Amino acid sequence: MKKITLIGLGLHDPEDLTLKGLRKAKEADLVYLENYTSHLPGATKEKYEEKIGKRIQYADRDFVEKGNIFMYAESNTIALLVPGDPMVATTHADLIIRARERNIKTEIIHNASIYSAIGETGLQIYKFGKTTTMPFWKGEYKPTSFYDVIKNNKERGLHTLVLLDIEKEKGRYLTADKALQRIIEMKKQACNEETEVAIVAQLGSPKQEIKYGKIKELVNQPLPPAPHTIIVPGTLHKKEEEYLEAYKHGEKK
Repeated sequence: MKKITLIGLGLHDPEDLTLKGLRKAKEADLVYLENYTSHLPGATKEKYEEKIGKRIQYADRDFVEKGNIFMYAESNTIALLVPGDPMVATTHADLIIRARERNIKTEIIHNASIYSAIGETGLQIYKFGKTTTMPFWKGEYKPTSFYDVIKNNKERGLHTLVLLDIEKEKGRYLTADKALQRIIEMKKQACNEETEVAIVAQLGSPKQEIKYGKIKELVNQPLPPAPHTIIVPGTLHKKEEEYLEAYKHGEKK
């Protein structure tokens, strides 16, 4: 049967697999682990193989985005393991569209993602505006479009989720300290060293840390290894202020 099942892995390790996701992976003929859109700090291919009881192959960007996966789906049921929730990355929506064009059935098994887990900061989810990504700066290539998103959201009183770039194939992860230093160097009005932000590290893991304060105070704060994310709050409700206050004093959740 022609079928691709996209299975969300959650935020940290194989223990985050849902029962349904685990069952679907066990039932599949071939299992692939997508390894380029995100990073799970507590996970390895071997750990998922032990959990699922099957050999797993890596699925790189070319395998998914260039459609190589469809060759195998013609005669096999495929389970594609995806960090977080499968539908957070636009590349997977495109995969489903192209599968439909080939009469290949698809199924989505949802799981936790950064978009739901950021509620742990105490910021209300419905008050987030457009999400942006801060990319790596390379030589003279120093894109700053992420700042425009922050500025526009703040003008509307909305919070901004700032994702930090990864180059997983190179083992590179943009960290919060480097990202905050860039903001300081840019010397912009809407977001600068005096701006209060939340930084989160390894959200959803036992090593999770959330810190809140002015950028100049957080730029040199120690954090667990990546993944890191920055949140620039907009207009705060009294309850949001109260919740964030604990993270000013270094409390861990």
